[in-house]
Amino acid sequence: MTVNTEPEALLSHLPNADGSATFSYAGYTVVGAVNGPIEVQRRDELPEEAAIDVIVRPAAGVGGTRERHLEALIHSTLRQIILANHFPRSLIQVILQVTTAPENEYVNAKVSQASSNLPILPALLQTAVLSLLSAAIPLKATLTSTSLAIVADGHSNKIVPNPSPREIEVSQSFHVFSFTSRNEAILLESEGDFTPKEWEDLYSVAENQCCQHATASDEDTFMGDDSLAGVDLKHFTRSTVEAKIASDLRWK
Repeated sequence: MTVNTEPEALLSHLPNADGSATFSYAGYTVVGAVNGPIEVQRRDELPEEAAIDVIVRPAAGVGGTRERHLEALIHSTLRQIILANHFPRSLIQVILQVTTAPENEYVNAKVSQASSNLPILPALLQTAVLSLLSAAIPLKATLTSTSLAIVADGHSNKIVPNPSPREIEVSQSFHVFSFTSRNEAILLESEGDFTPKEWEDLYSVAENQCCQHATASDEDTFMGDDSLAGVDLKHFTRSTVEAKIASDLRWK
Protein backbone atom coordinates (compact mmCIF):
# COMPACT_ATOMS: atom_id res chain seq x y z
CA MET A 1 0.00 0.00 0.00
CA THR A 2 1.33 3.42 -0.97
CA VAL A 3 1.16 5.89 1.90
CA ASN A 4 -0.31 9.20 0.78
CA THR A 5 2.11 12.00 1.61
CA GLU A 6 -0.48 14.73 0.95
CA PRO A 7 -3.84 14.90 2.73
CA GLU A 8 -6.96 14.22 0.69
CA ALA A 9 -10.59 14.87 1.59
CA LEU A 10 -14.04 14.40 0.10
CA LEU A 11 -17.06 16.20 1.56
CA SER A 12 -20.81 15.52 1.59
CA HIS A 13 -20.72 12.26 -0.36
CA LEU A 14 -23.04 10.18 1.86
CA PRO A 15 -26.66 10.91 0.85
CA ASN A 16 -28.32 9.67 4.06
CA ALA A 17 -26.26 11.74 6.51
CA ASP A 18 -26.62 15.44 7.36
CA GLY A 19 -22.88 15.80 6.79
CA SER A 20 -20.08 13.48 5.76
CA ALA A 21 -16.39 13.45 4.90
CA THR A 22 -13.65 11.02 3.93
CA PHE A 23 -10.14 11.98 5.00
CA SER A 24 -6.91 10.23 3.97
CA TYR A 25 -3.43 10.99 5.24
CA ALA A 26 -0.32 9.19 6.49
CA GLY A 27 -1.72 5.78 5.56
CA TYR A 28 -5.06 6.23 7.32
CA THR A 29 -8.45 6.64 5.65
CA VAL A 30 -11.50 7.46 7.77
CA VAL A 31 -15.10 7.98 6.67
CA GLY A 32 -17.18 10.23 8.91
CA ALA A 33 -20.91 10.92 9.12
CA VAL A 34 -22.69 13.51 11.25
CA ASN A 35 -26.40 13.67 12.02
CA GLY A 36 -27.90 16.46 14.05
CA PRO A 37 -29.42 18.12 15.74
CA ILE A 38 -31.76 15.14 16.10
CA GLU A 39 -34.07 13.82 18.81
CA VAL A 40 -32.28 12.49 21.86
CA GLN A 41 -33.41 9.78 24.26
CA ARG A 42 -34.73 11.27 27.47
CA ARG A 43 -32.06 9.63 29.65
CA ASP A 44 -29.36 11.38 27.60
CA GLU A 45 -31.15 14.72 27.30
CA LEU A 46 -29.37 17.85 28.52
CA PRO A 47 -31.65 20.80 29.36
CA GLU A 48 -29.33 23.59 28.21
CA GLU A 49 -27.24 22.08 25.40
CA ALA A 50 -27.01 19.29 22.86
CA ALA A 51 -25.64 15.90 23.80
CA ILE A 52 -22.69 14.81 21.65
CA ASP A 53 -22.34 11.14 20.77
CA VAL A 54 -19.10 9.87 19.19
CA ILE A 55 -18.86 6.35 17.74
CA VAL A 56 -15.58 4.94 16.39
CA ARG A 57 -15.71 1.76 14.33
CA PRO A 58 -12.52 -0.19 13.52
CA ALA A 59 -11.54 -1.31 10.04
CA ALA A 60 -12.21 -4.94 11.02
CA GLY A 61 -14.09 -6.60 13.83
CA VAL A 62 -16.03 -4.87 16.57
CA GLY A 63 -14.97 -2.01 18.76
CA GLY A 64 -13.34 -2.60 22.13
CA THR A 65 -11.54 -0.67 24.83
CA ARG A 66 -9.27 0.97 22.23
CA GLU A 67 -12.27 2.51 20.45
CA ARG A 68 -13.85 3.57 23.76
CA HIS A 69 -10.64 5.39 24.69
CA LEU A 70 -10.54 7.16 21.33
CA GLU A 71 -14.22 8.08 21.61
CA ALA A 72 -13.60 9.68 25.01
CA LEU A 73 -10.68 11.75 23.67
CA ILE A 74 -12.61 12.87 20.58
CA HIS A 75 -15.75 13.68 22.61
CA SER A 76 -13.88 15.89 25.07
CA THR A 77 -12.14 17.69 22.19
CA LEU A 78 -15.24 18.26 20.04
CA ARG A 79 -17.24 19.51 23.02
CA GLN A 80 -14.81 22.42 23.25
CA ILE A 81 -15.51 23.63 19.71
CA ILE A 82 -19.17 22.72 19.02
CA LEU A 83 -21.70 25.40 20.00
CA ALA A 84 -23.86 22.82 21.76
CA ASN A 85 -25.86 25.47 23.64
CA HIS A 86 -27.54 26.42 20.35
CA PHE A 87 -29.44 23.10 20.35
CA PRO A 88 -30.73 22.24 23.86
CA ARG A 89 -32.47 18.89 24.40
CA SER A 90 -31.12 17.41 21.17
CA LEU A 91 -28.34 15.13 19.93
CA ILE A 92 -25.37 15.60 17.59
CA GLN A 93 -24.08 12.21 16.50
CA VAL A 94 -20.60 11.71 15.01
CA ILE A 95 -19.78 8.30 13.48
CA LEU A 96 -16.21 7.57 12.36
CA GLN A 97 -15.49 4.42 10.34
CA VAL A 98 -11.85 3.48 9.83
CA THR A 99 -11.47 1.95 6.36
CA THR A 100 -7.68 1.87 5.89
CA ALA A 101 -4.74 1.75 8.28
CA PRO A 102 -0.99 1.56 7.52
CA GLU A 103 0.28 -1.93 6.85
CA ASN A 104 2.39 -3.50 9.57
CA GLU A 105 6.13 -3.26 9.12
CA TYR A 106 8.83 -5.57 10.42
CA VAL A 107 10.91 -4.70 13.48
CA ASN A 108 13.73 -7.14 14.22
CA ALA A 109 12.03 -9.77 12.03
CA LYS A 110 8.81 -9.44 14.01
CA VAL A 111 5.61 -7.85 12.79
CA SER A 112 5.05 -4.49 14.44
CA GLN A 113 1.72 -4.45 16.24
CA ALA A 114 -0.17 -1.34 17.34
CA SER A 115 0.91 -0.77 20.94
CA SER A 116 -0.74 2.64 21.25
CA ASN A 117 -4.22 4.01 20.68
CA LEU A 118 -2.96 7.45 19.65
CA PRO A 119 -1.55 7.08 16.08
CA ILE A 120 -4.98 7.14 14.42
CA LEU A 121 -6.31 10.00 16.60
CA PRO A 122 -5.29 12.89 14.25
CA ALA A 123 -7.08 11.28 11.28
CA LEU A 124 -10.21 10.69 13.37
CA LEU A 125 -10.27 14.28 14.64
CA GLN A 126 -9.69 15.73 11.18
CA THR A 127 -12.49 13.60 9.73
CA ALA A 128 -14.85 14.61 12.54
CA VAL A 129 -14.25 18.33 11.99
CA LEU A 130 -14.71 18.07 8.21
CA SER A 131 -17.94 16.09 8.75
CA LEU A 132 -19.25 18.72 11.19
CA LEU A 133 -18.50 21.46 8.66
CA SER A 134 -20.28 19.45 5.97
CA ALA A 135 -23.34 19.18 8.25
CA ALA A 136 -23.27 22.96 8.91
CA ILE A 137 -22.99 22.43 12.67
CA PRO A 138 -21.97 25.78 14.22
CA LEU A 139 -18.46 25.70 15.66
CA LYS A 140 -16.42 28.09 17.77
CA ALA A 141 -13.40 27.17 15.66
CA THR A 142 -12.06 24.37 13.52
CA LEU A 143 -9.04 22.30 14.54
CA THR A 144 -6.09 20.52 12.98
CA SER A 145 -4.07 17.65 14.44
CA THR A 146 -0.69 16.06 13.93
CA SER A 147 1.40 13.25 15.40
CA LEU A 148 5.11 13.25 16.23
CA ALA A 149 7.61 10.72 17.54
CA ILE A 150 11.09 10.99 19.04
CA VAL A 151 13.35 8.37 17.47
CA ALA A 152 16.96 7.63 18.38
CA ASP A 153 19.37 8.65 15.61
CA GLY A 154 22.87 7.55 16.58
CA HIS A 155 23.89 9.44 19.70
CA SER A 156 21.05 11.95 19.41
CA ASN A 157 17.28 11.96 19.05
CA LYS A 158 15.29 13.29 16.12
CA ILE A 159 11.66 14.36 15.72
CA VAL A 160 9.69 12.38 13.13
CA PRO A 161 6.36 13.89 11.93
CA ASN A 162 3.56 11.43 11.09
CA PRO A 163 5.69 8.38 11.97
CA SER A 164 5.11 4.94 10.44
CA PRO A 165 4.13 1.92 12.59
CA ARG A 166 7.77 0.80 12.63
CA GLU A 167 8.99 4.25 13.72
CA ILE A 168 6.37 4.34 16.48
CA GLU A 169 7.43 0.89 17.66
CA VAL A 170 11.09 1.88 18.03
CA SER A 171 10.43 5.43 19.23
CA GLN A 172 11.18 6.71 22.70
CA SER A 173 7.94 8.68 22.86
CA PHE A 174 4.86 9.41 20.75
CA HIS A 175 2.75 12.58 20.81
CA VAL A 176 -0.49 13.95 19.37
CA PHE A 177 -1.15 17.71 19.24
CA SER A 178 -4.31 19.54 18.16
CA PHE A 179 -4.71 23.29 17.64
CA THR A 180 -7.79 25.37 16.89
CA SER A 181 -8.02 27.78 13.98
CA ARG A 182 -7.27 30.49 16.55
CA ASN A 183 -3.87 28.82 17.10
CA GLU A 184 -4.79 27.62 20.59
CA ALA A 185 -3.74 24.17 21.81
CA ILE A 186 -6.83 22.04 22.48
CA LEU A 187 -5.43 18.50 22.80
CA LEU A 188 -2.02 17.34 24.04
CA GLU A 189 -1.49 13.60 24.42
CA SER A 190 1.91 11.98 25.03
CA GLU A 191 3.26 8.49 25.68
CA GLY A 192 6.81 7.37 26.48
CA ASP A 193 9.92 9.02 27.91
CA PHE A 194 10.95 12.56 27.01
CA THR A 195 12.52 15.65 28.57
CA PRO A 196 10.87 19.07 29.01
CA LYS A 197 13.19 20.46 26.30
CA GLU A 198 12.17 17.71 23.86
CA TRP A 199 8.51 18.41 24.59
CA GLU A 200 8.99 22.12 23.87
CA ASP A 201 10.65 21.24 20.55
CA LEU A 202 7.78 18.88 19.73
CA TYR A 203 5.24 21.58 20.55
CA SER A 204 7.00 24.04 18.22
CA VAL A 205 7.03 21.53 15.34
CA ALA A 206 3.36 20.66 15.88
CA GLU A 207 2.37 24.33 16.05
CA ASN A 208 4.24 24.98 12.82
CA GLN A 209 2.32 22.18 11.10
CA CYS A 210 -1.14 22.96 12.47
CA CYS A 211 -1.10 26.77 12.60
CA GLN A 212 -0.93 28.99 9.55
CA HIS A 213 1.44 31.59 10.94
CA ALA A 214 5.07 31.02 11.88
CA THR A 215 7.31 33.33 13.83
CA ALA A 216 10.76 34.34 12.61
CA SER A 217 12.43 32.03 15.12
CA ASP A 218 10.29 29.12 13.95
CA GLU A 219 11.23 29.79 10.34
CA ASP A 220 14.92 29.75 11.29
CA THR A 221 14.42 26.50 13.21
CA PHE A 222 12.73 24.63 10.36
CA MET A 223 14.58 26.19 7.43
CA GLY A 224 17.28 23.54 7.58
CA ASP A 225 14.86 20.60 7.71
CA ASP A 226 11.94 20.67 5.30
CA SER A 227 10.66 17.36 6.67
CA LEU A 228 9.66 19.08 9.92
CA ALA A 229 7.66 21.79 8.18
CA GLY A 230 5.11 19.23 6.98
CA VAL A 231 1.79 20.06 5.39
CA ASP A 232 -0.11 23.23 6.26
CA LEU A 233 -3.14 21.44 7.72
CA LYS A 234 -4.95 24.63 8.62
CA HIS A 235 -4.80 25.84 5.03
CA PHE A 236 -5.83 22.36 3.82
CA THR A 237 -9.02 22.42 5.92
CA ARG A 238 -9.95 25.88 4.73
CA SER A 239 -9.21 25.20 1.05
CA THR A 240 -11.19 21.93 1.17
CA VAL A 241 -14.30 23.68 2.49
CA GLU A 242 -13.87 26.60 0.06
CA ALA A 243 -13.60 24.20 -2.89
CA LYS A 244 -16.79 22.40 -1.81
CA ILE A 245 -18.72 25.67 -1.46
CA ALA A 246 -17.49 26.86 -4.86
CA SER A 247 -18.57 23.57 -6.40
CA ASP A 248 -22.04 23.74 -4.82
CA LEU A 249 -22.57 27.34 -5.99
CA ARG A 250 -21.21 26.81 -9.50
CA TRP A 251 -24.71 26.47 -11.01
CA LYS A 252 -25.47 30.06 -9.93
